[in-house]
Amino acid sequence: MEFTSEQTEFITRVKECLGTEQLTNKQVIDLAAELEMELPHWIFKKFFVKAGRGKWSFPSSEIDMAAQIIPIREEKTVQSKFDPNTVSEFEYAQVPDKDSSYVPFGEFKDIENIVRSQQFFPIFISGLSGNGKTFMVEQACSRAKRPMVRVQMSRETDEDDLIGGFRLVNGETKFMKGPVLRAMELGAVLLIDEADRADPGKVMCLQGVLEGKPYYAKKTGEVIKPAPGFNVIVTANTKGKGSDDGRYISATILDEAWLERFPITIEQDFPSEAIEKRILRKHDLEDDFINHLVMWAAVIRKTFFEGAIDEIISTRRLVHIAKTFKIFNDRERAITLCVNRYDEETKTAFLDLYAKVDPTIAPEENLDPETLPNPLREGLESEAQDGEEIPF
Repeated sequence: MEFTSEQTEFITRVKECLGTEQLTNKQVIDLAAELEMELPHWIFKKFFVKAGRGKWSFPSSEIDMAAQIIPIREEKTVQSKFDPNTVSEFEYAQVPDKDSSYVPFGEFKDIENIVRSQQFFPIFISGLSGNGKTFMVEQACSRAKRPMVRVQMSRETDEDDLIGGFRLVNGETKFMKGPVLRAMELGAVLLIDEADRADPGKVMCLQGVLEGKPYYAKKTGEVIKPAPGFNVIVTANTKGKGSDDGRYISATILDEAWLERFPITIEQDFPSEAIEKRILRKHDLEDDFINHLVMWAAVIRKTFFEGAIDEIISTRRLVHIAKTFKIFNDRERAITLCVNRYDEETKTAFLDLYAKVDPTIAPEENLDPETLPNPLREGLESEAQDGEEIPF
């Protein structure tokens, strides 16, 4: 029979105060109240011997109270052993969540088919910022239910970041495999994002990987073989030749031998106006607002591609406007906040153009297209000739 220290103390007090003769329920309960202790129901079940109705006596044998105290067991602290090279697929490479706002367009179906086939077939995707390159790859992997590992590139990204290196783990120096080797082992899709921001010399460590060959880890002597389903998809704003117009000032010129490893290059353009309207409908905008936004962006893009202006409204920027509008419920404020990133002259021209497109923004007397800069006015007139209705 074992008792806690509190129970042992109460038994001792009972003996001191009430003696060892027969006791009644009321005596024990009153003593507990006097000592400001909880009602000791346990003492009737675990210690006393029943002597009659409502009467109790101490056990016949003497109890060594000190022996009844339960020793406190010290909890052992278990130090978790983290092995970075045994991280499971579900913790490292995951199937991206399906985004209900995504509308497939362009080469999406081809990307999905390649991913779904689980064949090794590297793809290089180039296109202007904000036209959905990375989003397309993520959603293709999501629909094909293929795990994906995304690596963001910069000039500082090197072999240690990509392949792996020695790290201090649990007080020991261990080789930790990088995202490239983990994707190979797991048969995942390796998405190299913004590849043209990488130092061309530092990514040459991927030459063998881009051929689908096993990789020899020089620092450990291990040979990592690509599992079925492993593939490499690269996204970039340029085709690895740098940016002549200065829009992507950090874009580098990639090595020709590196680029030659990609069987195909996909040129991602902005979605058509019909697709862009479907995208914006996913954000619960009114149809007239959607029509105005898409037409506004189309005029700006047309003028941009003709070389008359230096800035563009991307699909991502339109989605930013839609999300901002849902917060402020004010068209003009949403557009203004989202074009504030441009220089003053460009911002003013873009806002004036939208005021000419959307009659809810400016009074009718201010809808004269002659107030627009020449390139945007010509683009607006050209859009009108293509059948779009202009509100003036």
